[in-house]
Amino acid sequence: MFELIKKIEISAAHSLSLDYESKCTHTHGHNWEITVFLQSRTLNQNGMIMDFSEIKRKVKEPLDHQNLNDVLNINPTAENIAKWVCDTLGEKCKRVEVKESCNNTAIYTRDE
Repeated sequence: MFELIKKIEISAAHSLSLDYESKCTHTHGHNWEITVFLQSRTLNQNGMIMDFSEIKRKVKEPLDHQNLNDVLNINPTAENIAKWVCDTLGEKCKRVEVKESCNNTAIYTRDE
């Protein structure tokens, strides 16, 4: 089994739609750290699971320096962002960690 790990940093704003009072319902920003884990039993014709630059193009380019509420069709919680990244990268993506601060990380793991 081959495994690939890629870390991506983005700066982005969001506001959360919540059913309780929270300062997070106001637009605010984070310097997010997104770590993706891809696995495959085989490699493509170039000897890769996926090119690191393709991961960056699919994840960083649409999110960096954006208001996530404007570019994602989800409530942009760290959990939902982790799942969005995993779905965006496809079936070889097995796990995504989204860290919105040094103390707050959400993880999505694809069911087998």
